[in-house]
Amino acid sequence: MRTALDTNVISSLWSGEQSADRITKELVEARARGGLVICAPVFVELTAHPVAKEGILAKFLAETDIAVDFDLGEGVWRKAAAGFEAYARRRRRSGGNSPKRLLIDYVIAAHAVLHADQLMTLDPHRYALDFPGLRLL
Repeated sequence: MRTALDTNVISSLWSGEQSADRITKELVEARARGGLVICAPVFVELTAHPVAKEGILAKFLAETDIAVDFDLGEGVWRKAAAGFEAYARRRRRSGGNSPKRLLIDYVIAAHAVLHADQLMTLDPHRYALDFPGLRLL
């Protein structure tokens, strides 16, 4: 079972948040059940983390056996577009202005739907509505 990781999972580890011990345990369990993967946008977001000095990200990914999918393919972009469009339509109907959620979240979720079996995130409600078939940890 392949598990895609949201940026906030790794970021919380690096920041030493209270959830870090629990996340570490869940990552070990997820890796034991199958591979761990991040998509290119997560990789890019992680490079901006204060801990991610030169070489740290590559070393971390190698040590934790987390793969990076740099080539997302057309399907991911189309799935992300469909989810983002549904969100924007709901927001307009509810009287909100332009969409406030980040497009990158839709790319991360679409990648998980098409290239993994589940998504590990600290913000599951962000994905549940627009990607109802996505298994969330």
